Amino acid sequence: MADSGAAEAAAAAAAEAAAAAAAPAPAPAPAPAPAPAPAEGSVIAVHSLDEWSIYIEEANTAKKLVVIDFTASWCGPCRIIAPVFADLAKKNPNVVFLKVDVDEMKTIAEQFSVEAMPTFLFMKEGEVKDRVVGAVKEELAKKLELHMAQ
Repeated sequence: MADSGAAEAAAAAAAEAAAAAAAPAPAPAPAPAPAPAPAEGSVIAVHSLDEWSIYIEEANTAKKLVVIDFTASWCGPCRIIAPVFADLAKKNPNVVFLKVDVDEMKTIAEQFSVEAMPTFLFMKEGEVKDRVVGAVKEELAKKLELHMAQ
């Protein structure tokens, strides 16, 4: 009787192995979708050096003015000026508005010698044209108007 139990177990194992071999492989996970292109007239948050390079390169190629808001999550004045910056972006869709968190993107902040938040840089064709340090709404709007005219 022991032989028939062993034969049944072997047959069951063989059937299981054959079923596993015949089963289709699980479908591979879909590739992540590329990030949507940022809408003109919006503030673009930069989260990687690759994103930074792409946005700056695209703006340089198009000869667009770039305004960069160097900010920090813990910065009170940064939170106060953020809606003003977003409003400027809406009103000026042919300007590229970037937001860089100095704690997340230290290398970019260091590259531009950012020491206080918020700091706003105005760049055109890869060259820094101006900067505003502090949440000074009037100065930010005035410098934007000045550099858009050039």
